[in-house]
Amino acid sequence: MRAASVRMPAVAGLFYPGNPQQLRAEVATLLAKAPMRAAAEVKAVIAPHAGYVYSGTIAAVAFARLRERAKEIARVVVIGPAHYVALRGIAVPSAASFATPLGAVAVDRDALDAIAGLPCVVTHDAAHAPEHALEVELPFLQMMLGDFKLVPLVVGDAAPQEVAQTLSRVWGGAETLVVISSDLSHYHDYDSAKHLDAATAGVIERGEWRKLCSRDACGYLPIAGFLIEAAQRGLRAERLAMCNSGDSAGDRARVVGYGAWAFQPDSG
Repeated sequence: MRAASVRMPAVAGLFYPGNPQQLRAEVATLLAKAPMRAAAEVKAVIAPHAGYVYSGTIAAVAFARLRERAKEIARVVVIGPAHYVALRGIAVPSAASFATPLGAVAVDRDALDAIAGLPCVVTHDAAHAPEHALEVELPFLQMMLGDFKLVPLVVGDAAPQEVAQTLSRVWGGAETLVVISSDLSHYHDYDSAKHLDAATAGVIERGEWRKLCSRDACGYLPIAGFLIEAAQRGLRAERLAMCNSGDSAGDRARVVGYGAWAFQPDSG
């Protein structure tokens, strides 16, 4: 296997432990502390992507919702924003797998082939190489699911409708989970952030994707595109948990917000 066929970890030892035993223990502890509210029909979750000391507790609440259906999930679409590389469209990698300290996750090349013809989709390894938004979700998925295939999507300058079209092609059935990776507001004081994030939560839960902007969430485009497709598929949002870095491991003068949601069929 040529070296370029494996996307190596970029933030192991920074955002989460680089030692496999320590990482496994930390994720296991976070998941064990999450509420036991499993749901059989969860199709997607929104989870934060900061360092585990800041947002790991909130992320764990999202992934813990997968306990009941973990055995049937064989493919995970992980979609998040580009933090480091400017790009037009949605970036996919050429890599055959993504590595973490817990092992390698195979990329679903068939799924990437299914979206390769879309004008907004580009192969862009440079966008994936340093990106933490997708990487930090993988250890949670590895611990919850074991073996699965990955559809990694990094969103740059793309219209929400383009994101929705891309997700539609890889939506699949019960075997496919969608993980939208996003933090909420950035660098406001504690009280301002709580107000802003509460408003954003309401927008997400009402499916008002047009109202989302970069001030609300770094992954507002992945969220907006997902909300378009979720409405088409009859999914509803359930708020699971929210906090900000002032609640976890930072001061309250300049915080980042975190939230977790699960999406499942609307029975009403």
